[in-house]
Amino acid sequence: MASDRPLKDKIRLLYEGRSKRATRFRYGLLIFDVLTIAFFLATATMQLTPALIAADAVIAFVIVLDLAMRFWISENRTRMMRQIYVIVDVVVLFSLLVAPFIGQGLAVLRVLRALRLIHSYYLLKDLRRDSLFFRRHEDAILAAVNLLVFIFAMTALVQVLRGGDEPGLDSYIDSLYFTVATLTTTGFGDITMTTPLGRLLSVGIMVVGVGLFLQLARAIFSPTKVKHKCPECGLIKHDVDAIFCKHCGHDLKIETEGAI
Repeated sequence: MASDRPLKDKIRLLYEGRSKRATRFRYGLLIFDVLTIAFFLATATMQLTPALIAADAVIAFVIVLDLAMRFWISENRTRMMRQIYVIVDVVVLFSLLVAPFIGQGLAVLRVLRALRLIHSYYLLKDLRRDSLFFRRHEDAILAAVNLLVFIFAMTALVQVLRGGDEPGLDSYIDSLYFTVATLTTTGFGDITMTTPLGRLLSVGIMVVGVGLFLQLARAIFSPTKVKHKCPECGLIKHDVDAIFCKHCGHDLKIETEGAI
């Protein structure tokens, strides 16, 4: 019985299991991630107050607890510590812990926690199983998340590296405005980079950002596909109403929630 399992196995089942309880737990983590990202965005430019310090402490405690549990149940802890979302959480924790001593100078780094939105393989499985909308539009949703994560991550990087050192780049909003204008190659010209480092940042934003933007456009306008692995040939993507695999002709049994 589940009640007889060691605590470590119970926690592993919450993070990796297929039960309704595990699914609810992972959705809860997703909601926490979304709320903390929204909170960090809203407070990035605010003055540090006792209420903000208390909120930061609560968020830091939950992040530490989550990291500790993941580390405890991990079968390859060295590999886990090299994963991008773990590194990002460590950076976020550092910014939260030093804020009471240095103020909000590193607050923009917390926005990098948006990278957590796309890290979980098990969460993607939950969404594919539970949401017909997600199954039909998975590529577009993930492309949109990738683009948003890139925008906020680059905004934080621009603010940390060049904020206050470039003309017109004085706040987080200025950095966000510059990042979006550069990514879309709009080029208003009211904020421009004047140093080699700043110009290299601009090039990186344009090269990677335009690629992500085109990926999103292609996902939106291309025919809708669902992910379902063909048991015969292994083809992953099929039409929503597919009965047979177009590659090998094998029968498909794609899960639906009724008539399409």
